[in-house]
Amino acid sequence: MEPLLSESLLERAFAEAVEQAGDHDDVTMRLLDAAYEQFCRMGIRRSTMEDVARRAGLSRITAYRRFATKDALVEQVVRREFRRYFDRFLIDIQEAGTVADRVVLGFVSSLQAIRRNPLIGGLMSAEPDVLIPSLVSDGGRTLATVQRFVAGQLRREQQAGNISARVDVEVVAELMTRLSCSFLVTPGGVVDIDDTGQLRAVARRYLVPMLDPPSEPR
Repeated sequence: MEPLLSESLLERAFAEAVEQAGDHDDVTMRLLDAAYEQFCRMGIRRSTMEDVARRAGLSRITAYRRFATKDALVEQVVRREFRRYFDRFLIDIQEAGTVADRVVLGFVSSLQAIRRNPLIGGLMSAEPDVLIPSLVSDGGRTLATVQRFVAGQLRREQQAGNISARVDVEVVAELMTRLSCSFLVTPGGVVDIDDTGQLRAVARRYLVPMLDPPSEPR
């Protein structure tokens, strides 16, 4: 199978989450739900459009009328999961009382939500060549999308006076994004991303200080 997209998965998923777009008719939703279950159970390569249609209780012709190819169906299913991630992230960070807590919670929530997602996390582990090329080999569009998302969150904190005006939010957002992507794409090593306590400690020790840079010498 070719990489999932010629443009960023996350770019469209993020736009849909922000705009609350992407609603589908009942038949499309049945196919997406069935495909999600099928892909989680059997993987993408071992699943066919016929399998999905059967699980949805629909004909193969109906499935192909909604999705011309299996790749198009896979793309929609994965994008919907990323949209759910963005939706969940925006809710999760509201539970934190300080900007430091929001950075820690956002970092941990992001890594573990994707890692533990039955579809996306499963693809990264079992069929990495299906998903990962679309995340890291798309000319930087995926990283740029997440970076803009994080930078937007930091900019709001800055405008509210919660972080220093001296913080370059674009640079900090890129550092945070690249670090998170690295952990997801190549897990393992000293930091165990399945260990919530360890992730929290890493975020508080290394990420939070970026929000309060030392003053430059005169």
